[in-house]
Amino acid sequence: MKTSWRSASLVATAAGVMVFATACGQDNPTTPSSAAQNVGATAPAGIGSITSPTASSGAGNGYGADGSQASSSPAAVQPAGKLTVASNPDLGNVLTDGSGLTLYRFDADTANPPKSNCDGDCATAWPPVPADDATAGAGIDKALLGEVTRTDGSKQLTVGGWPVYRYAKDVNAGDVNGQGVGGKWFALAPDGKKATLASLPGLSVRKDAKLGDIVVDKNGHTVYRFIKDKAWPKSVSNCTGACLEKWPAVAEVAASDTKGVEKKGLMGFTRSDNGQKQMTVDCWPIYTFSGDAKAGDTNGQGVGGTWYAVSPEGKLVGAPSK
Repeated sequence: MKTSWRSASLVATAAGVMVFATACGQDNPTTPSSAAQNVGATAPAGIGSITSPTASSGAGNGYGADGSQASSSPAAVQPAGKLTVASNPDLGNVLTDGSGLTLYRFDADTANPPKSNCDGDCATAWPPVPADDATAGAGIDKALLGEVTRTDGSKQLTVGGWPVYRYAKDVNAGDVNGQGVGGKWFALAPDGKKATLASLPGLSVRKDAKLGDIVVDKNGHTVYRFIKDKAWPKSVSNCTGACLEKWPAVAEVAASDTKGVEKKGLMGFTRSDNGQKQMTVDCWPIYTFSGDAKAGDTNGQGVGGTWYAVSPEGKLVGAPSK
C-alpha cells in the first residue's frame, strides 16, 4: 500500500471532495464520532442477546441437553474446516464452522490463559471444536485462532483465547439454539467476543434472502429511501410530520462508523423542518420503518410504491423500473 501522495494529487482530491460536498448541499461534512438515536424516534427497544426456547427451558443436567442426550455416547468429532461469518438478524455477525453451524463460548472458561472447563456431560451437550484443521475465512483475523489442550490431551480451537464449541441441539446451518443457555453460553462474534447487535457499526450491510445486500442501522434495522425525496443539487427530505413518525430519519453517522457502504455521498444534512441532522447514502436521505419490529424485518419494502430498501451504493432495492 502506498503511504505518500504527490502534493498535486492531494490538492486535486481535496478540491473534488469540496465540490462534491457542495453539490450534496452539506453545510457541515464533519460527522460526529458516534451515531445518535434516529431523529424523531424514541430509542429502539434493546435487542441484545436473545433467549432461545432451549435457554428458557432449563434442562435438568444444567448444560441445555436432556438426560438421554447427556448420557449417550459422544458423536464423532467433526472438523472445524474453514470458519465463516454469518449474519444473524438478532445477533449480528456470528462465527460458524465449515458446515455453517454456529460456534459458541462458555462463560466458565477463561481466555487468558485459555482454559476449558467443559468436560464429561457438558462436552457431550457442547462438543469442543478441534483445532487441527481450522482455517480463517473472509472477515476473520487468522491471528485470533489458537488452541488449548484439554484434560484428555486433545487440542481444542480457541478464538481470541476463548475455547470454541458447537451445540448438540443445533441441527441446521444458522441455528442458534444454544444462545443464552444457562446464562453462560453465547454465540461467538468473529473477534472472539459474544455476538451482539450492539457491536454493529452505525451503518453496515446485511444480505437479505429476498432483497440481497441492503443497508442496516446500528440496531440491525433495515434502512429505506423515500422516492419523493431529493439528492441533487442538495439533500431534501419530503417526509415530515406524521410521515416522520412512521419513518424515523436515521441520525447522522460518522463515515468511520460504517462498513460496506459506499463512501461517496455518505454524510449528513440539516433537515429544514426541525433543524436536526439526518444521514444520507449517495446524498439520499435514509430512514427506518416503525413497522419493523425487529432486526431483519423488511416490512417497509414497497410500502405505497414509494419506500424501498437501500443498496450499499444508495440505490433503491426492488423498485419497479420506470
